[in-house]
Amino acid sequence: MNRLTVLYDEECPICVRCRDWLAVQPAFVGMDFLGCRTAEAASRYGEVPWLREELVVVSDEGDVWAGPAAFLVALWAMRDWREWSYRLSGDTLAPLAQRFFESLSKRRKGLAKLLFPRDECEAGTCRARTRPRRAYR
Repeated sequence: MNRLTVLYDEECPICVRCRDWLAVQPAFVGMDFLGCRTAEAASRYGEVPWLREELVVVSDEGDVWAGPAAFLVALWAMRDWREWSYRLSGDTLAPLAQRFFESLSKRRKGLAKLLFPRDECEAGTCRARTRPRRAYR
């Protein structure tokens, strides 16, 4: 396996931040990122049943992972996180990791509203609210 394609929700601020974080991590396996709602994603991966519902990772060999398994494969691909992927997929932590990922996934829209509130959208482009900085003396 040489490359992974990570299909993420490009409309979700949490997903976009996670993609940005993954993109700058040193990796053993190269990663490409593709919004799951794009025409390219539908063309290339339209038969994947979890597309648009779960995080999906596809290898260049055709293997497909979804949900918590996709998250663990993405961690496995990164140099600094491979050991954690093994820990989180082991007998002891796997149930906890699965519950955490599923809980976060189910609540991501509400969490995004709390973490990344938006002021207004103009012409379809939203910008994050910026808080005024306090001057410290």
